[in-house]
Amino acid sequence: MTDPLEKATSKAPPTLGEGCVRRYDPDALSEEDGTEFADAAELWRQLQEQAEDKPEHER
Repeated sequence: MTDPLEKATSKAPPTLGEGCVRRYDPDALSEEDGTEFADAAELWRQLQEQAEDKPEHER
């Protein structure tokens, strides 16, 4: 791919829902769509720990 905008104009994956609940169809996504996030569970754990450390009035 020589044109950096080529991927941006490529066909988007199918979506489900309409309006504010519209989202990409998870079954149609692949690693090529940027769906690989191996550290998601660790990030979620860290965010939950940070939320627990905050005083109740700051949540």
